[in-house]
Amino acid sequence: FCVLAGNPGLAGYYRTFIQALYRGLKQQYPVWVVSHAGHCKPPSGMEMIEDTDIKELEDVFGLNGQVEHKLNFLRKNVSKEIKLVLIAHSIGCYITLEMMKRASELQVLRSVLLFPTIERMAQSPQGKLMTPLLCKLRYALYMPVYLLSFLPEGVKASLVRFALRGMKSCDESSITTSINLFSVDCVANILYMASQEMMKVVERDSTTIKQNLKKLIFYYGTGDSWCPQHYYDEIKMDFPEGDIRLCEKGLRHAFVLDASKEMAAMITDWLQDDLTKL
Repeated sequence: FCVLAGNPGLAGYYRTFIQALYRGLKQQYPVWVVSHAGHCKPPSGMEMIEDTDIKELEDVFGLNGQVEHKLNFLRKNVSKEIKLVLIAHSIGCYITLEMMKRASELQVLRSVLLFPTIERMAQSPQGKLMTPLLCKLRYALYMPVYLLSFLPEGVKASLVRFALRGMKSCDESSITTSINLFSVDCVANILYMASQEMMKVVERDSTTIKQNLKKLIFYYGTGDSWCPQHYYDEIKMDFPEGDIRLCEKGLRHAFVLDASKEMAAMITDWLQDDLTKL
């Protein structure tokens, strides 16, 4: 099992989710999550770009670089014979479809696409709000982040708790992971990737979806301002035979903040039939 993150793409946000998945799968299958390149601080003494294969890419931290980064991870760590279940969230769904298009040799048993931002991101309600900020004003955010980076860790954690105060039960790992967002390098890479999402995630890749339809499960939110419900209605109309579901539980787009265990339980249930084929 390989989990492909949204943006910010920090593995720590998915800690509770992958632990719950692993337990739900009776601890029989390894579950990995891969951070996006440049989204978390590397250990001291290590550079942001250490991987020689990736170094040759012109745009390491852009969308194309992130797709190649995940393919490179799988090629290095997973033998070609092993069957994969890909679980993708948000922009991770776009990355997953790209991976399936570029690397048909991957033994993908099933891809689960959660709250999939795979089309018209800049035209979505949240996209209309964020595009000017991400594409024109993102550099203005670097100075406040730089100044905040000097705060003690405890103060940073308190600021994160304050920002997430509206949630009834915020996942503790989300708070510790969010401290990475006080690094200018990480924030610059996160915002740069997001700006590319607004410009490049325009048309849905219906060709790749059609070619892999039997392997795909789509899960759309009812109040998701990144992929509104009419995106669900349209893809359901275009692929009536596809496994395309609409959330009935009112889960938020960023489900990892407060509903990781619930989502993991649902996915475990969906995949029971597939796992009998392993």
